[in-house]
Amino acid sequence: MMDVYIKPGCPWCVQVEAYLQKGGYEYRAIDVIADDAAFEKMRELFGQTSAPSMTVGDLKLADFGVEELVPFLEEHGIVPGGE
Repeated sequence: MMDVYIKPGCPWCVQVEAYLQKGGYEYRAIDVIADDAAFEKMRELFGQTSAPSMTVGDLKLADFGVEELVPFLEEHGIVPGGE
């Protein structure tokens, strides 16, 4: 399962979520503005506080847009419906 750390209203977050939804990817959106603990976890995992950032198992992608997401998914063989 993908965990995508987002900030509501962030244009990159909106674009990434739209891409994942349109592609049929399963993910969990974690709002780091509404949840202080999630914000701290994001800081610990990625060493920064920019969103979106995501984990897929042990893989991490920090502070990215769709243009970084697509090659990341392809490189790691991540397809809709499973990792």
